[in-house]
Amino acid sequence: MKKTVLIIALIIVGAAGFFGLRFYNKYYGNNVEKDGYVLIPHKADFKQILDSVGPYVKDKEAFEAVARDKNLDKFFKPGRYHFQSGAGNTNLVNMIKAGNQSENSFRIGDFGDMYQMIGKVTKKTELDSLHFVSDLNQVAVEKGYKNAEDLKKYFFIDTYNFFWTVSPREFFKKFDEQYNEFWTSERKNKEQQSGLTRDQIYALASIVYKESGGKKDEMKTIAGLYLNRYRKGMKLQSDPTVIYAINQQTNFKEPIKRVLYKHLSTPSPYNTYANAGIPPGPICVVDKSSVDAVLSAENNNYIFMCADPARFGYHKFTASAEEHAINAKAYQDWLNSKNIK
Repeated sequence: MKKTVLIIALIIVGAAGFFGLRFYNKYYGNNVEKDGYVLIPHKADFKQILDSVGPYVKDKEAFEAVARDKNLDKFFKPGRYHFQSGAGNTNLVNMIKAGNQSENSFRIGDFGDMYQMIGKVTKKTELDSLHFVSDLNQVAVEKGYKNAEDLKKYFFIDTYNFFWTVSPREFFKKFDEQYNEFWTSERKNKEQQSGLTRDQIYALASIVYKESGGKKDEMKTIAGLYLNRYRKGMKLQSDPTVIYAINQQTNFKEPIKRVLYKHLSTPSPYNTYANAGIPPGPICVVDKSSVDAVLSAENNNYIFMCADPARFGYHKFTASAEEHAINAKAYQDWLNSKNIK
């Protein structure tokens, strides 16, 4: 009798263990086949969610069963979800229901125009570029501007984190807040002392950034040089503005490696060889250092600058036209020797 009871007890324990293990594996055991990110758009249905999840789970049927049990077929939040090895179905389903999505990194570089930037940004968002452009155009109008291109000064070169589901307005809000934080009372005082408008400051900052190649150790020197030219009533004659003028006409599809004399007459209000004064706006998205360089420009007497072939990425500065002619010839000879056209 005792033996029979023991056998029955063992059977019960074994069955409980068997079904308990199945239950545990179904709900909590690792069901991730490979690490990756699952994208679930706002208008997804349950089948679309299962299709998106399918490549990342070992047992799709088990995931579906747990998902239905936890009402994922009725309630979910869109997003970009990180499926990591070791996660069970319960964790995966709860993550999607709670909207615990993973952020994506966005690199804002020295884009020539906002539409270039939007094209890159939207590759990491749910919305297409047309939707982004339309909404940012509306934001610009609300701020008293013509279109999204006029929002360029609100952006700074850096890496930022956003969700895949970010809306254009949410996206811009981050930069709007950063812009307002940047313009401290100290910077506003320097702005007033400069005698420049903020648009002029950003336009000069963009020239400084392009001319310096982003190297901070030359920015203030370059800013001082261009302010000298501007205040003397001289044309700025900045090659990057010519390149920008050409890029505008070719929709940024014709790379310019070398500015030639034929380029200098390119008709554009941004071409500082053809027009006196500061361009009407920035020729690229800038970084904070280039704006600060304009606000705290070096007090020098330089009028001319030329790339230094002996120090790649750096320049020779001078107040002498004769010395500049020598520097320019040395640079042109170097370009020719490298067959750069």
